[in-house]
Amino acid sequence: MAMAGFLPFSAIYIELYYIFVSVWGHQIHTVYSILFIVFIILLIVTAFITVALTYFQLAAEDHQWWWRSFLCGGSTGLFIYGYCIYFYYARSDMFGFMQTSFFFGYMACICYGFFLMLGTVGFRAALFFVRHIYRSIKCE
Repeated sequence: MAMAGFLPFSAIYIELYYIFVSVWGHQIHTVYSILFIVFIILLIVTAFITVALTYFQLAAEDHQWWWRSFLCGGSTGLFIYGYCIYFYYARSDMFGFMQTSFFFGYMACICYGFFLMLGTVGFRAALFFVRHIYRSIKCE
């Protein structure tokens, strides 16, 4: 599952820095078209990686793919939270209990939202894939 989260995270790694600086710093992010393109790339890479891992799981005759596809898609949220920890200690100038709790509390909620959103994307892509491959099987 680490690979399932790392590959989509690597697609958005550079853009995350600019988002974090614009949200938690005092800079303005003005290139929203690039942000939208990166978001679409994130959704596509998450769907493709989840479908590939579901295929490997089904090829190994493990047919309990439902929750694993959700967790594979959503594991990118854990990598984003790991980047939050790195950003807080290495790139930001925040300190103190209130700023720390505010930052990590809000980022936990946002990363949980990404976990749910990307998990749903991965599950729906895997469900579409499994229904497509099993629909083409002819049983006589």
